[in-house]
Amino acid sequence: MPTVYDVYPQDLIKAIAEILKNEYDGIKPPKESIFWKTASFKEIAPVDEDFWYVRAASLLRKLYIKKVIGVNKLRKIYGGRSKNHVHKKHSLPASGAIIRRCLQQLESVGLVKTIEGSGRALTPKGMSLLDKTANTIYKEQPVEYFTHLGVSEED
Repeated sequence: MPTVYDVYPQDLIKAIAEILKNEYDGIKPPKESIFWKTASFKEIAPVDEDFWYVRAASLLRKLYIKKVIGVNKLRKIYGGRSKNHVHKKHSLPASGAIIRRCLQQLESVGLVKTIEGSGRALTPKGMSLLDKTANTIYKEQPVEYFTHLGVSEED
C-alpha cells in the first residue's frame, strides 16, 4: 500500500487540507488569524484563505515523517531568512502561536497526541488519514506521475 513517501508533498497537503476543511469541525482558523503573519520576517499576512488548513495538513505530514517533534523544531522548519535589513541575513523561526494552535486543534479532533517531554506525534487515526489519502492520490495518478520515484508499472 502506498504511503506518504510515495506521492508528491504538494498534492498530499492539498488533499489533506480539503479533508480537514470539509470533514473536521474542530479545525477552524481563529477570527483574528486574518491579521497574523506566519513569521516575524514576513511582510504581510497570508493571502490564501485556506492557509490555516494548509498549515495543519503540512504539520500532519511533518509529524508523519519526523514521528515525534516539538513546536520549537517546527518553528525552525517553517522559518526562513530575514531580508529587510542592510546587515547580514539570519535565519528566523516561524510563528509559534500558529503552529501551537494548529496542533491543539488537531489534538482536539484526535489526529495528534502529546508526548510528555518530547513533543507531539500522530495518533493511529492521523496515520490512517494520511495513508488512505496517499493511497487515493497514488491510485488516481498515471504511471508517468511517479517516474521521479523509480516506480515501475509492475508496482
